[in-house]
Amino acid sequence: MARSGQTQNKREKEKKKLKKRKEKEAKRVERKENSNKGGSFEDMLVYVDADGNLTDTPPDPSQKVEIEIEDIEIAIPKKEDRDEEEIITDTEGKVSFFDHSKGFGFIIGSLTQEKYFVHVSGLIDEIDENDKVSFELEQGMKGLNAVRVKVIE
Repeated sequence: MARSGQTQNKREKEKKKLKKRKEKEAKRVERKENSNKGGSFEDMLVYVDADGNLTDTPPDPSQKVEIEIEDIEIAIPKKEDRDEEEIITDTEGKVSFFDHSKGFGFIIGSLTQEKYFVHVSGLIDEIDENDKVSFELEQGMKGLNAVRVKVIE
């Protein structure tokens, strides 16, 4: 008698392949039945509510708020455009330290006894240590800075 050309292992592999094909076809048919393709345009729309959450109900037109395009800020305003509230007050004090070679120093305020950083770019008059000065305070990157520094006679 002649033997068949297929072994047991080949038959099992063929059965597995056929089973996988049937499962894949069943999944494809299920996806096609549950697909939203061909649905109405209204079913595909999504709205944003007042809190920024996505919802499928359209917003109430009576609660619509108009926003002017000039009110929208995308970047940080330039230093020239900022309010002048950053400048605090005119103050008097005494120069505790100033290094001419490095171009910076410190002033001790006469009222608060706090130290304020001063840079050579913020000077109006030439200053030395122990000079009495008047200055204005401005918010810097690391704290208050003395600017527009003038010597008091």
